[in-house]
Amino acid sequence: MHLTCGAALLLLSALAQTGDLKFTAPSEWKLRPAASAMRVAEFVAPRAPRDAEDADVIVYYFGGTGGSVDANIERWIGQFQQPAGKAADPGRRTYTIGTLQVTAVDVNGTYIAEVRPGAAERHNKPNFRMRAAVVETPKGPYFVKLTGPAETVKQHSAAFDRFMKTMRFE
Repeated sequence: MHLTCGAALLLLSALAQTGDLKFTAPSEWKLRPAASAMRVAEFVAPRAPRDAEDADVIVYYFGGTGGSVDANIERWIGQFQQPAGKAADPGRRTYTIGTLQVTAVDVNGTYIAEVRPGAAERHNKPNFRMRAAVVETPKGPYFVKLTGPAETVKQHSAAFDRFMKTMRFE
């Protein structure tokens, strides 16, 4: 088969977009069935001794859509209420893992996100924390969130960092 330079670039571009985000989860997280087709993977991060519940680790993919990096970061920050007069400090940072650009935040406070997307009912969970990241791939963004009681998220933060370092697009 003979391809022109332009056709070869188009073919390479199409091939680059056919892969998926791959990762290796820490052994201490328990895999559970994904609750929707938009969830690539779901894990339970077991609770810290004094916490009332486990944390969730969810990897989302919305078919290459899902909003801009900034829109997601702002939405995630908005899912936490701070004490009166205190501003959220999300600890935003951008870094690369191989060829993937990652933008991450670490936010805490009272978790007030919608119980389900579009629902009027909201969570009211004080002393919660979320570590979340947008992983930019040739196929579009993936979204990774570790959410739960603050002490449990703290207990799993090193595992979350290791998890993020295993991300690759194949």
